[in-house]
Amino acid sequence: MKALMCNAFGPIADLRLEEVPDPAPGPGQVRIKVEAASINFPDALIVQGLYQFKPPLPFSPGAELAGVVEAVGENVKHLKVGDAVIASTMHGGFAEHCVADASKVAPLPPGMDFELGAAFVLTYGTSYHALRHCAHLKAGETLLVLGAAGGVGLAAIEIAKAMGARVIAAASSADKLALCKKVGADETINYSEEDLRRRVDELTDKKGVEVVYDPVGGSYSEAALRATGWRGRFLVVGFAAGEIPKIPLNLALLKERSIIGVFWGDAVRRDPAQHLANMRQLAEWFAAGKVRPVISERVPLSGAADAIARMANRQVMGKVVVLPGA
Repeated sequence: MKALMCNAFGPIADLRLEEVPDPAPGPGQVRIKVEAASINFPDALIVQGLYQFKPPLPFSPGAELAGVVEAVGENVKHLKVGDAVIASTMHGGFAEHCVADASKVAPLPPGMDFELGAAFVLTYGTSYHALRHCAHLKAGETLLVLGAAGGVGLAAIEIAKAMGARVIAAASSADKLALCKKVGADETINYSEEDLRRRVDELTDKKGVEVVYDPVGGSYSEAALRATGWRGRFLVVGFAAGEIPKIPLNLALLKERSIIGVFWGDAVRRDPAQHLANMRQLAEWFAAGKVRPVISERVPLSGAADAIARMANRQVMGKVVVLPGA
């Protein structure tokens, strides 16, 4: 099969499209014919050796995909050959075939094509877990989303609106903020031109927001934490800016704020039943038209490395989908 391969941790430009053997599923696994996969920021970190986990070399990146089950390992009960599915895999998705743990594979929701399915699992799974299980976001509360035009940011906007919250989207350009408004943001902040904290004060009558969703890190994190009100919750989702901020802990003390880490991948591993329940809820919202991935670009396997590099440089809005059959 053809696969985009990482043979050594290093620059994204070193990824190569190669011919490699088809993988075989082990006990508790299935092999999926990949119809579509999507690019996420952790893909860029993993190939550079900068992520929390380092897969054994060589490997193909690609953490979420959609396709058709074509082989089933021992002890797999809820899946069979021919099932259309969505899956989260940590790696292996940028290939014509991929092996996945059956516990991380779910049926493709009704009405969802493979491209939308490939853009659904990680971003929506992360954002729903963060807002529901980590922040306990409530209807009527206000959520501030940083990096709001990225995949997880747009998902957070839609999910928060489905949960009854007010959403303030923050991003670095007018085009990005226009997309945020299109998917449901109530208010926007261009933090490349406006003072983030001052603008939040204006939009909340100086009460601050209840929850911050931060997949960016860097220089805006402290300002966003300061923009939370009494007992505000600050979600640490990722560090797309490339810098892990050092937050003065007195900011947590002053208003009894909570700083909460979000590690969706490990949460899925620890509680796969909860993950499947979350995906069922998200599928219901998709069917009701409340959530729908924004696909900005489609590329073949040969274009995946360049798209990962653009993702790393924050030059992508929404999701880029990789089509192995193109």
